[in-house]
Amino acid sequence: MKHGRPSPLRLGLCCQFAAEPIRFRTTTAAAMLRLSRPARLARLAGLCRANADALMAALAYCAGHAIGAFRINSRVLPVRTHPEAGYAMDELPGAAEIEARFRACGRFARENDLRLSFHPDQFVVLNSPDPRTLAHSLAELDSHAEIAAWVGADTINLHGGGAYGDRAAALVTLRRTIEHLPDAVRSRLTLENDDRIYTPSDLLPVCADTGVPLVYDVHHHRCLPDGLSVAEVTDRARDTWQNEPHFHISSPLEGWGGPRPERHHDYIDAGDFPPEWLGWPLTVDVEARAKELAVARLRAALHGT
Repeated sequence: MKHGRPSPLRLGLCCQFAAEPIRFRTTTAAAMLRLSRPARLARLAGLCRANADALMAALAYCAGHAIGAFRINSRVLPVRTHPEAGYAMDELPGAAEIEARFRACGRFARENDLRLSFHPDQFVVLNSPDPRTLAHSLAELDSHAEIAAWVGADTINLHGGGAYGDRAAALVTLRRTIEHLPDAVRSRLTLENDDRIYTPSDLLPVCADTGVPLVYDVHHHRCLPDGLSVAEVTDRARDTWQNEPHFHISSPLEGWGGPRPERHHDYIDAGDFPPEWLGWPLTVDVEARAKELAVARLRAALHGT
């Protein structure tokens, strides 16, 4: 890496900043639909352009502070797939320039060994029995894949979805949908265990069948255990990856004995970081509310820097 990482471990920042004045802009479909079509497209073009510039600023911060990965906000192109307020990129004024700015972010990321990823919103599910939900999810994934191609992001991460009253059937639907995804999506798709429905032991067979890697969230696993140890899941999840694995870490807001341990703390308790994750090439997204401050504190705790 151009600025150096203290170990093979690559810590990742998720989407936003707590202290740095770097902000991504958004809007709502309702606000956009109050505008005329030309005014709406002009407004959206300005937001997309500003977000491309914010992404470059975010990547520059990461490169300068030994942060090896950045998760891009899934709304970096606001309301793009909304059924009424949405738009195709070539409808925006200055679309070529907007795309060029995102592609410049990709070049910067490659030059500085920054790994980029996406984690679409929870309404994006691949096993929904509602055809409208599935259609919107697929449209979202197509949009994410296009931006991912611009910036060189290698991961579009999803949870397993719902159980819908029949977990086994829902997992069959998940497999079937994955098999029919376009290559631009499937080649980047990863699945993550969650804290309510699908454990690593549920998703590892899906990953084995489809070739989709598992993003192991150890916090979710601790909230929703399945009889497998952290060490076992680490080894099995690692084997699903052909490139550097990508995992997630967080700590409970009020400790493991407190209420609702699924809620994230501002920072990471270094004791929650699995020792099995040290000493080999691994990306770990730091899911903590203090954002870049939490990444810096965890790095210092793990490496004494």
